[in-house]
Amino acid sequence: MRNSLLLIVLLAGNAAAAERPNVLFIVADDLGWSDVGWHGGFGKTPHLDRLVHEGIELDQHYVQPVCTPTRTALMSGRYPGRFGPHALAPSNLRALPLDTVTLASALRSLGYATFQAGKWHLGSRPEWGPTAFGFDHGYGTMTGAADPWTHKYRAGSPYEDTWHRDGVRLDEEGNATELVADEVIRRIEERKSPWFIYVGFHAVHTPVDAPDEYKRLYDGVKFHDDPVLHESRLRLAAEVSQLDAKVGAFVEALERTGQRERTLIVFTSDNGGIESLKNAYVGAVPDSPLNSENDPLRGQKATVYEGGIRVCAFANWPGRLAARKLAAPLHAVDWFPTIAGLVGYQPESDLHWDGVDRWPVLADAGFQPGPRTIYIASRHGFALRHGDWKLVQPLDREAELYNVAVDPFETTNRAQIDAGKTAELMAMLAEQQALDEPDLPADLEGLAK
Repeated sequence: MRNSLLLIVLLAGNAAAAERPNVLFIVADDLGWSDVGWHGGFGKTPHLDRLVHEGIELDQHYVQPVCTPTRTALMSGRYPGRFGPHALAPSNLRALPLDTVTLASALRSLGYATFQAGKWHLGSRPEWGPTAFGFDHGYGTMTGAADPWTHKYRAGSPYEDTWHRDGVRLDEEGNATELVADEVIRRIEERKSPWFIYVGFHAVHTPVDAPDEYKRLYDGVKFHDDPVLHESRLRLAAEVSQLDAKVGAFVEALERTGQRERTLIVFTSDNGGIESLKNAYVGAVPDSPLNSENDPLRGQKATVYEGGIRVCAFANWPGRLAARKLAAPLHAVDWFPTIAGLVGYQPESDLHWDGVDRWPVLADAGFQPGPRTIYIASRHGFALRHGDWKLVQPLDREAELYNVAVDPFETTNRAQIDAGKTAELMAMLAEQQALDEPDLPADLEGLAK
Protein backbone atom coordinates (compact mmCIF):
# COMPACT_ATOMS: atom_id res chain seq x y z
CA MET A 1 0.00 0.00 0.00
CA ARG A 2 2.79 2.40 0.95
CA ASN A 3 4.58 1.71 -2.34
CA SER A 4 1.36 2.34 -4.26
CA LEU A 5 0.88 5.68 -2.54
CA LEU A 6 4.47 6.63 -3.26
CA LEU A 7 3.98 5.74 -6.92
CA ILE A 8 0.86 7.91 -7.09
CA VAL A 9 2.74 10.86 -5.56
CA LEU A 10 5.63 10.44 -7.99
CA LEU A 11 3.32 10.18 -10.98
CA ALA A 12 1.42 13.27 -9.86
CA GLY A 13 4.69 15.14 -9.47
CA ASN A 14 5.87 14.07 -12.91
CA ALA A 15 2.55 15.14 -14.45
CA ALA A 16 2.82 18.55 -12.79
CA ALA A 17 6.37 18.95 -14.06
CA ALA A 18 5.27 18.02 -17.58
CA GLU A 19 2.62 20.74 -17.50
CA ARG A 20 5.01 23.45 -16.35
CA PRO A 21 5.99 25.73 -19.21
CA ASN A 22 9.43 26.50 -20.46
CA VAL A 23 10.37 30.11 -19.74
CA LEU A 24 12.48 32.08 -22.21
CA PHE A 25 13.27 35.41 -20.58
CA ILE A 26 15.04 37.88 -22.86
CA VAL A 27 16.57 41.16 -21.68
CA ALA A 28 17.82 43.65 -24.25
CA ASP A 29 20.36 46.21 -23.09
CA ASP A 30 19.76 49.98 -23.32
CA LEU A 31 17.01 49.55 -25.94
CA GLY A 32 15.24 52.85 -26.52
CA TRP A 33 11.46 53.24 -26.69
CA SER A 34 11.60 54.41 -30.30
CA ASP A 35 14.34 52.07 -31.49
CA VAL A 36 11.80 49.39 -32.46
CA GLY A 37 9.27 48.95 -35.21
CA TRP A 38 6.19 48.47 -33.05
CA HIS A 39 6.68 51.93 -31.59
CA GLY A 40 7.10 53.44 -35.04
CA GLY A 41 10.86 53.72 -34.62
CA PHE A 42 13.73 53.57 -37.08
CA GLY A 43 14.74 49.97 -36.31
CA LYS A 44 13.53 47.16 -38.55
CA THR A 45 12.19 44.56 -36.11
CA PRO A 46 9.76 42.25 -37.94
CA HIS A 47 10.22 39.27 -35.61
CA LEU A 48 9.71 41.30 -32.45
CA ASP A 49 6.78 43.15 -34.03
CA ARG A 50 5.08 39.85 -34.76
CA LEU A 51 5.57 38.57 -31.21
CA VAL A 52 4.14 41.84 -29.87
CA HIS A 53 1.09 41.75 -32.12
CA GLU A 54 0.42 38.06 -31.38
CA GLY A 55 1.07 38.42 -27.65
CA ILE A 56 0.62 40.99 -24.91
CA GLU A 57 2.27 44.32 -25.48
CA LEU A 58 3.30 45.49 -22.02
CA ASP A 59 2.74 49.17 -22.60
CA GLN A 60 3.65 50.27 -19.07
CA HIS A 61 6.45 47.94 -18.11
CA TYR A 62 8.82 49.59 -15.65
CA VAL A 63 12.40 48.76 -14.74
CA GLN A 64 15.23 50.48 -12.93
CA PRO A 65 17.04 53.30 -14.77
CA VAL A 66 20.29 51.32 -15.17
CA CYS A 67 21.35 47.73 -15.68
CA THR A 68 22.55 46.06 -12.44
CA PRO A 69 19.50 47.25 -10.46
CA THR A 70 17.03 45.90 -13.02
CA ARG A 71 18.75 42.51 -13.10
CA THR A 72 18.79 42.46 -9.31
CA ALA A 73 15.04 43.08 -9.29
CA LEU A 74 14.38 40.38 -11.90
CA MET A 75 16.35 37.71 -10.10
CA SER A 76 15.18 38.49 -6.56
CA GLY A 77 11.66 39.93 -6.82
CA ARG A 78 12.88 42.75 -4.58
CA TYR A 79 13.80 46.36 -5.14
CA PRO A 80 17.60 46.60 -5.50
CA GLY A 81 18.05 49.09 -2.67
CA ARG A 82 17.04 46.37 -0.22
CA PHE A 83 20.50 44.85 -0.73
CA GLY A 84 22.59 48.00 -0.28
CA PRO A 85 23.66 51.11 -2.18
CA HIS A 86 25.97 49.16 -4.49
CA ALA A 87 22.92 47.49 -6.08
CA LEU A 88 21.52 50.87 -7.16
CA ALA A 89 24.19 51.51 -9.80
CA PRO A 90 26.13 49.62 -12.48
CA SER A 91 28.72 47.68 -10.51
CA ASN A 92 31.15 44.79 -10.66
CA LEU A 93 30.44 43.99 -7.02
CA ARG A 94 28.19 41.11 -6.03
CA ALA A 95 24.68 42.55 -6.02
CA LEU A 96 22.94 39.79 -4.04
CA PRO A 97 23.93 37.82 -0.93
CA LEU A 98 25.10 34.34 -1.90
CA ASP A 99 22.20 32.71 -0.07
CA THR A 100 19.56 34.67 -2.01
CA VAL A 101 16.71 32.57 -3.42
CA THR A 102 16.57 33.66 -7.04
CA LEU A 103 14.11 33.00 -9.82
CA ALA A 104 16.62 30.50 -11.19
CA SER A 105 17.12 28.60 -7.93
CA ALA A 106 13.37 28.53 -7.32
CA LEU A 107 12.71 27.00 -10.73
CA ARG A 108 15.59 24.57 -10.36
CA SER A 109 14.03 23.32 -7.12
CA LEU A 110 11.02 22.28 -9.22
CA GLY A 111 13.13 20.30 -11.67
CA TYR A 112 13.80 23.00 -14.23
CA ALA A 113 17.05 23.01 -16.19
CA THR A 114 18.36 26.57 -15.80
CA PHE A 115 20.63 28.37 -18.24
CA GLN A 116 22.02 31.91 -18.46
CA ALA A 117 23.56 33.33 -21.61
CA GLY A 118 24.98 36.79 -22.29
CA LYS A 119 25.40 39.61 -19.84
CA TRP A 120 25.32 38.81 -16.11
CA HIS A 121 26.32 42.05 -14.29
CA LEU A 122 25.38 40.84 -10.82
CA GLY A 123 28.98 40.28 -9.76
CA SER A 124 32.04 40.12 -12.00
CA ARG A 125 34.14 37.58 -10.10
CA PRO A 126 33.80 33.90 -11.06
CA GLU A 127 32.52 32.98 -7.60
CA TRP A 128 29.71 35.53 -8.04
CA GLY A 129 28.57 34.22 -11.39
CA PRO A 130 25.33 32.60 -12.56
CA THR A 131 26.13 29.15 -11.18
CA ALA A 132 26.31 30.64 -7.67
CA PHE A 133 22.70 31.83 -8.00
CA GLY A 134 20.71 28.87 -9.25
CA PHE A 135 21.83 28.41 -12.85
CA ASP A 136 23.09 25.05 -14.03
CA HIS A 137 25.21 26.82 -16.62
CA GLY A 138 26.28 30.37 -17.43
CA TYR A 139 27.95 31.78 -20.52
CA GLY A 140 28.94 35.22 -21.77
CA THR A 141 30.27 38.16 -19.76
CA MET A 142 30.33 38.66 -16.03
CA THR A 143 30.62 42.41 -16.53
CA GLY A 144 28.02 44.89 -17.68
CA ALA A 145 29.42 45.27 -21.17
CA ALA A 146 32.16 44.17 -23.52
CA ASP A 147 33.29 44.89 -27.04
CA PRO A 148 31.20 42.81 -29.47
CA TRP A 149 34.31 41.61 -31.28
CA THR A 150 37.10 41.38 -28.68
CA HIS A 151 34.70 40.42 -25.84
CA LYS A 152 36.81 42.56 -23.52
CA TYR A 153 35.72 44.97 -20.80
CA ARG A 154 37.55 48.22 -19.95
CA ALA A 155 41.33 48.44 -20.38
CA GLY A 156 43.26 48.02 -17.13
CA SER A 157 40.28 46.76 -15.18
CA PRO A 158 40.75 43.54 -13.19
CA TYR A 159 37.66 42.38 -15.10
CA GLU A 160 39.00 43.17 -18.58
CA ASP A 161 38.93 39.49 -19.60
CA THR A 162 35.32 38.68 -18.77
CA TRP A 163 34.12 36.17 -21.38
CA HIS A 164 33.49 32.83 -19.68
CA ARG A 165 31.68 29.54 -19.53
CA ASP A 166 30.58 28.48 -16.05
CA GLY A 167 33.00 30.95 -14.49
CA VAL A 168 36.04 29.72 -16.44
CA ARG A 169 37.64 32.28 -18.74
CA LEU A 170 36.99 31.52 -22.39
CA ASP A 171 38.67 32.89 -25.52
CA GLU A 172 36.39 32.75 -28.55
CA GLU A 173 36.23 34.45 -31.91
CA GLY A 174 33.04 35.88 -33.28
CA ASN A 175 30.41 38.51 -32.65
CA ALA A 176 29.04 38.48 -29.10
CA THR A 177 25.36 38.65 -30.07
CA GLU A 178 25.79 35.78 -32.52
CA LEU A 179 27.65 33.66 -29.97
CA VAL A 180 25.06 34.26 -27.25
CA ALA A 181 22.24 33.40 -29.64
CA ASP A 182 23.98 30.19 -30.75
CA GLU A 183 24.29 29.17 -27.10
CA VAL A 184 20.58 29.76 -26.49
CA ILE A 185 19.56 27.79 -29.57
CA ARG A 186 21.77 24.90 -28.49
CA ARG A 187 20.06 24.87 -25.10
CA ILE A 188 16.62 24.97 -26.72
CA GLU A 189 17.57 22.03 -28.93
CA GLU A 190 18.59 19.97 -25.91
CA ARG A 191 14.87 19.84 -25.04
CA LYS A 192 15.28 19.07 -21.32
CA SER A 193 11.82 20.36 -20.47
CA PRO A 194 10.94 22.16 -18.40
CA TRP A 195 13.70 24.73 -18.76
CA PHE A 196 14.37 28.35 -17.87
CA ILE A 197 16.68 30.25 -20.21
CA TYR A 198 17.66 33.77 -19.18
CA VAL A 199 19.16 35.69 -22.11
CA GLY A 200 20.96 38.92 -21.30
CA PHE A 201 21.82 40.34 -24.69
CA HIS A 202 24.64 42.86 -24.87
CA ALA A 203 22.77 44.52 -27.71
CA VAL A 204 22.37 47.47 -27.88
CA HIS A 205 24.73 48.64 -25.12
CA THR A 206 27.94 50.41 -26.11
CA PRO A 207 30.17 49.47 -27.93
CA VAL A 208 27.49 49.55 -30.64
CA ASP A 209 28.21 47.47 -33.72
CA ALA A 210 26.86 44.54 -35.73
CA PRO A 211 27.96 42.40 -38.68
CA ASP A 212 27.67 43.98 -42.13
CA GLU A 213 24.71 41.83 -43.15
CA TYR A 214 22.53 43.77 -40.71
CA LYS A 215 23.86 47.13 -41.90
CA ARG A 216 22.86 46.21 -45.45
CA LEU A 217 19.23 46.10 -44.30
CA TYR A 218 19.43 49.91 -44.24
CA ASP A 219 20.97 50.46 -47.67
CA GLY A 220 19.53 53.69 -49.02
CA VAL A 221 18.44 54.97 -45.59
CA LYS A 222 19.92 58.33 -44.62
CA PHE A 223 19.84 58.81 -40.85
CA HIS A 224 21.63 62.18 -40.82
CA ASP A 225 23.37 64.62 -43.17
CA ASP A 226 26.51 64.45 -41.04
CA PRO A 227 28.32 61.24 -42.12
CA VAL A 228 29.65 60.59 -38.60
CA LEU A 229 26.17 60.82 -37.09
CA HIS A 230 24.71 58.75 -39.91
CA GLU A 231 27.27 55.99 -39.36
CA SER A 232 26.62 56.02 -35.62
CA ARG A 233 22.86 55.61 -36.06
CA LEU A 234 23.41 52.98 -38.76
CA ARG A 235 25.40 50.83 -36.34
CA LEU A 236 22.66 51.15 -33.75
CA ALA A 237 19.90 50.31 -36.25
CA ALA A 238 21.88 47.30 -37.46
CA GLU A 239 22.34 46.00 -33.93
CA VAL A 240 18.62 46.45 -33.24
CA SER A 241 17.88 44.35 -36.33
CA GLN A 242 20.46 41.77 -35.26
CA LEU A 243 18.75 41.50 -31.88
CA ASP A 244 15.44 41.06 -33.70
CA ALA A 245 16.83 38.36 -35.98
CA LYS A 246 18.21 36.38 -33.05
CA VAL A 247 14.87 36.44 -31.23
CA GLY A 248 13.31 35.24 -34.47
CA ALA A 249 15.84 32.39 -34.53
CA PHE A 250 14.80 31.40 -31.01
CA VAL A 251 11.16 31.16 -32.08
CA GLU A 252 12.15 29.09 -35.11
CA ALA A 253 14.10 26.71 -32.86
CA LEU A 254 11.11 26.37 -30.54
CA GLU A 255 8.83 25.60 -33.47
CA ARG A 256 11.28 23.16 -35.05
CA THR A 257 11.63 21.22 -31.78
CA GLY A 258 7.90 21.20 -31.02
CA GLN A 259 8.21 23.40 -27.91
CA ARG A 260 6.57 26.63 -29.03
CA GLU A 261 3.15 25.92 -27.52
CA ARG A 262 4.59 25.22 -24.08
CA THR A 263 7.03 28.13 -23.89
CA LEU A 264 6.34 31.49 -22.29
CA ILE A 265 8.48 34.21 -23.86
CA VAL A 266 9.06 37.45 -21.95
CA PHE A 267 11.00 40.31 -23.54
CA THR A 268 12.10 43.55 -21.90
CA SER A 269 14.89 46.07 -21.91
CA ASP A 270 16.86 46.66 -18.72
CA ASN A 271 16.38 50.44 -19.00
CA GLY A 272 15.71 53.12 -21.57
CA GLY A 273 18.07 54.04 -24.36
CA ILE A 274 20.95 56.48 -24.21
CA GLU A 275 21.06 59.12 -26.89
CA SER A 276 24.82 59.69 -27.22
CA LEU A 277 27.85 58.08 -25.60
CA LYS A 278 31.56 57.38 -25.76
CA ASN A 279 33.08 53.93 -26.13
CA ALA A 280 35.21 53.03 -23.09
CA TYR A 281 35.84 49.38 -23.96
CA VAL A 282 38.80 47.49 -25.47
CA GLY A 283 38.33 47.35 -29.22
CA ALA A 284 38.05 49.40 -32.38
CA VAL A 285 34.33 50.28 -32.38
CA PRO A 286 33.82 54.07 -32.68
CA ASP A 287 31.89 56.29 -30.29
CA SER A 288 28.13 56.66 -30.72
CA PRO A 289 27.26 60.36 -30.98
CA LEU A 290 23.80 59.55 -32.42
CA ASN A 291 22.39 56.52 -30.69
CA SER A 292 18.98 55.55 -29.27
CA GLU A 293 15.67 57.40 -29.22
CA ASN A 294 13.12 57.41 -26.39
CA ASP A 295 10.69 59.93 -27.91
CA PRO A 296 7.97 60.77 -27.14
CA LEU A 297 8.89 59.72 -23.60
CA ARG A 298 10.84 62.19 -21.49
CA GLY A 299 14.37 61.37 -20.39
CA GLN A 300 16.79 58.54 -21.09
CA LYS A 301 18.89 55.89 -19.36
CA ALA A 302 19.94 56.82 -15.79
CA THR A 303 16.94 59.11 -15.29
CA VAL A 304 13.71 58.29 -13.45
CA TYR A 305 11.55 59.95 -16.07
CA GLU A 306 9.56 57.61 -18.31
CA GLY A 307 12.25 57.45 -20.99
CA GLY A 308 14.65 55.91 -18.49
CA ILE A 309 12.35 53.41 -16.79
CA ARG A 310 9.39 52.58 -19.08
CA VAL A 311 10.66 50.17 -21.68
CA CYS A 312 9.88 48.04 -24.72
CA ALA A 313 8.36 44.81 -23.39
CA PHE A 314 5.94 41.99 -24.18
CA ALA A 315 4.86 38.52 -23.12
CA ASN A 316 3.95 35.84 -25.64
CA TRP A 317 2.55 32.35 -25.13
CA PRO A 318 0.39 30.89 -27.93
CA GLY A 319 -2.97 29.64 -26.72
CA ARG A 320 -2.49 30.99 -23.22
CA LEU A 321 -2.10 34.75 -23.53
CA ALA A 322 -4.60 36.62 -25.68
CA ALA A 323 -3.17 39.24 -28.02
CA ARG A 324 -3.74 42.79 -26.75
CA LYS A 325 -2.06 45.90 -25.40
CA LEU A 326 -1.94 45.89 -21.61
CA ALA A 327 -2.01 49.28 -19.92
CA ALA A 328 -1.76 47.99 -16.35
CA PRO A 329 1.68 48.84 -14.90
CA LEU A 330 4.19 46.07 -14.19
CA HIS A 331 7.71 46.25 -12.81
CA ALA A 332 10.72 43.96 -13.12
CA VAL A 333 10.21 42.84 -9.49
CA ASP A 334 6.88 41.29 -10.49
CA TRP A 335 8.32 38.56 -12.69
CA PHE A 336 9.66 36.30 -9.93
CA PRO A 337 6.34 36.11 -8.01
CA THR A 338 4.39 35.96 -11.29
CA ILE A 339 6.35 33.03 -12.70
CA ALA A 340 6.46 31.38 -9.27
CA GLY A 341 2.67 31.47 -9.11
CA LEU A 342 2.36 30.16 -12.65
CA VAL A 343 4.56 27.10 -12.04
CA GLY A 344 3.43 26.42 -8.47
CA TYR A 345 6.56 27.40 -6.59
CA GLN A 346 6.00 27.84 -2.85
CA PRO A 347 8.95 29.40 -0.98
CA GLU A 348 9.94 27.72 2.26
CA SER A 349 10.14 31.09 4.00
CA ASP A 350 9.09 34.66 3.38
CA LEU A 351 11.27 36.02 0.57
CA HIS A 352 10.07 39.58 1.23
CA TRP A 353 9.09 40.13 -2.37
CA ASP A 354 8.33 43.68 -3.37
CA GLY A 355 6.83 42.36 -6.57
CA VAL A 356 3.34 40.92 -6.89
CA ASP A 357 1.90 38.07 -8.92
CA ARG A 358 0.59 39.71 -12.09
CA TRP A 359 -0.50 36.51 -13.82
CA PRO A 360 -4.22 37.31 -13.29
CA VAL A 361 -3.67 40.60 -15.14
CA LEU A 362 -1.82 38.84 -17.96
CA ALA A 363 -4.05 35.79 -18.32
CA ASP A 364 -7.49 37.41 -18.04
CA ALA A 365 -8.25 40.28 -20.39
CA GLY A 366 -11.26 41.18 -18.26
CA PHE A 367 -9.41 41.34 -14.95
CA GLN A 368 -9.50 44.78 -13.36
CA PRO A 369 -6.47 45.25 -11.09
CA GLY A 370 -6.35 47.76 -8.27
CA PRO A 371 -3.82 50.61 -8.13
CA ARG A 372 -0.22 49.44 -8.35
CA THR A 373 2.52 51.12 -6.35
CA ILE A 374 5.95 51.07 -7.96
CA TYR A 375 9.09 52.41 -6.27
CA ILE A 376 12.27 53.24 -8.16
CA ALA A 377 15.46 54.32 -6.42
CA SER A 378 18.70 55.34 -8.08
CA ARG A 379 21.90 57.26 -7.46
CA HIS A 380 20.38 60.20 -9.35
CA GLY A 381 16.93 60.43 -7.80
CA PHE A 382 13.76 58.58 -6.91
CA ALA A 383 10.34 57.93 -8.41
CA LEU A 384 7.15 56.47 -7.03
CA ARG A 385 4.10 55.65 -9.06
CA HIS A 386 0.76 54.97 -7.40
CA GLY A 387 -2.23 54.52 -9.64
CA ASP A 388 -2.16 57.25 -12.28
CA TRP A 389 0.12 59.51 -10.26
CA LYS A 390 3.89 59.60 -10.41
CA LEU A 391 6.21 61.42 -8.03
CA VAL A 392 9.72 62.31 -9.21
CA GLN A 393 12.20 63.32 -6.51
CA PRO A 394 15.48 64.59 -7.97
CA LEU A 395 18.43 64.86 -5.62
CA ASP A 396 19.06 68.52 -6.34
CA ARG A 397 15.61 70.14 -6.55
CA GLU A 398 12.01 70.03 -5.41
CA ALA A 399 9.74 67.06 -6.01
CA GLU A 400 7.69 66.89 -9.20
CA LEU A 401 4.24 65.33 -9.67
CA TYR A 402 2.70 64.03 -12.90
CA ASN A 403 -0.59 62.41 -13.79
CA VAL A 404 0.75 59.91 -16.29
CA ALA A 405 -2.72 58.83 -17.38
CA VAL A 406 -3.35 62.20 -19.02
CA ASP A 407 0.26 63.40 -19.27
CA PRO A 408 2.39 60.34 -20.14
CA PHE A 409 5.20 62.54 -21.46
CA GLU A 410 5.58 64.39 -18.12
CA THR A 411 5.17 67.90 -19.45
CA THR A 412 3.11 69.43 -16.62
CA ASN A 413 4.46 69.40 -13.08
CA ARG A 414 1.46 69.38 -10.74
CA ALA A 415 3.37 69.30 -7.44
CA GLN A 416 2.02 72.69 -6.35
CA ILE A 417 -1.38 72.36 -8.02
CA ASP A 418 -2.11 69.03 -6.31
CA ALA A 419 -0.15 69.62 -3.11
CA GLY A 420 -2.19 67.08 -1.17
CA LYS A 421 -1.41 64.31 -3.65
CA THR A 422 2.25 65.35 -3.60
CA ALA A 423 2.35 65.03 0.19
CA GLU A 424 0.61 61.64 0.02
CA LEU A 425 3.13 60.23 -2.43
CA MET A 426 6.05 61.81 -0.58
CA ALA A 427 4.96 59.89 2.53
CA MET A 428 4.72 56.66 0.51
CA LEU A 429 8.17 57.31 -0.94
CA ALA A 430 9.63 57.81 2.53
CA GLU A 431 8.15 54.48 3.65
CA GLN A 432 9.85 52.69 0.77
CA GLN A 433 13.16 54.47 1.27
CA ALA A 434 13.18 53.37 4.91
CA LEU A 435 13.21 49.74 3.77
CA ASP A 436 16.41 50.17 1.75
CA GLU A 437 19.75 49.08 3.19
CA PRO A 438 21.98 52.17 3.52
CA ASP A 439 25.32 50.40 4.00
CA LEU A 440 27.57 48.34 1.76
CA PRO A 441 27.83 44.69 2.94
CA ALA A 442 30.96 44.34 5.04
CA ASP A 443 32.47 41.58 2.88
CA LEU A 444 32.38 43.86 -0.18
CA GLU A 445 34.20 46.82 1.35
CA GLY A 446 37.48 47.63 -0.35
CA LEU A 447 36.86 45.43 -3.39
CA ALA A 448 37.27 46.66 -6.97
CA LYS A 449 34.08 48.17 -8.30
